[in-house]
Amino acid sequence: MEGAEPTTPMGVPLYRRRWRRFYQHRRGYYSLILFTFLFTLSLFAECISNDKPFLLRHDGKYYFPILFSYPETDFGGDFATEADYLDPYMHELLDSPGDFMLFPPNRYSYDTINMGIEGPVPAPPSGANFLGTDDRGRDVLARLIYGFRLSVLFGLSLTFIGTTVGIIAGAIQGYVGGRTDLFAQRFIEIWSSMPELYLLIIFSSIFSPSLLLLLILLSLFSWMGLSDYVRAEFFKGRNLEYVTAARALGVNNLTIMRRHLLPNAMTPVITFLPFRMSAAILALTSLDFLGLGVPPSTPSLGELLAQGKANIDAWWLSLSSFVVLVGMLILLIFIGEALRDVFDPRRK
Repeated sequence: MEGAEPTTPMGVPLYRRRWRRFYQHRRGYYSLILFTFLFTLSLFAECISNDKPFLLRHDGKYYFPILFSYPETDFGGDFATEADYLDPYMHELLDSPGDFMLFPPNRYSYDTINMGIEGPVPAPPSGANFLGTDDRGRDVLARLIYGFRLSVLFGLSLTFIGTTVGIIAGAIQGYVGGRTDLFAQRFIEIWSSMPELYLLIIFSSIFSPSLLLLLILLSLFSWMGLSDYVRAEFFKGRNLEYVTAARALGVNNLTIMRRHLLPNAMTPVITFLPFRMSAAILALTSLDFLGLGVPPSTPSLGELLAQGKANIDAWWLSLSSFVVLVGMLILLIFIGEALRDVFDPRRK
């Protein structure tokens, strides 16, 4: 029946049985919950780690520096530039009765330099900087929070682009076949032999480093691995009875590909999603470690690892970034293993 839910021989909708199987895979299920919680929390990084207070009260008026920019003159200062709320001079200006500032839990943003450090940088963990500072005096905890968000968003973006292009390319090859598939396969063989790292080095020397440039360059190569699986699924299903019947009834090719063939081809796609995301995060971290990724001011786990390598005595740099990176990848691997077991046709 058109629109009916696919069911198993036991009469239970297929998606419910898969969800039940994923729920029973406790390691993958709790990894998904924990990863979703951490990522959702990182989306509000400005509310967790920021050098601007949520709320400020001065002379009976309320200000919201985390949302709006206020000059120092609004609080009795001398300059028309934006106020530095960590400056002791600002605390003197806001020392009147009834004045207060409500800060986030961590009073540093990813680019805030702690000017009150006594001694050389990188500075070890202290009451002011819970995980210490990097070699420029910036708070490591803040850079980890913002770097985690950047890595996950980059991984999601690269995975989405690579998956979309891979599905389209594999579907066209597998369904059309013939010369289209032959020429497409030869193009993929030539394109996959291109030295990706050398291209990144060349473009990094021509253009200024940016996250968008890195995303575009990696997207040019990230779709090829998945297209082979989608191509094989479309090859296998294009001559089956229900596809032949739909074609005989006059259903157009795009509808056949989207409604009848694509759902069956999504099993390897969904199974590989967490692993592809892990590979994207590792690619960003590796390129940042080599200095070929995002600009130096951008919070990045790879840049923290590079600082840890350059400052061997500053153990907090390498240890904290290593723990965050490995923990993130372990959660994604556990989720991928659970999805692989859920979609495995050999498991009853």
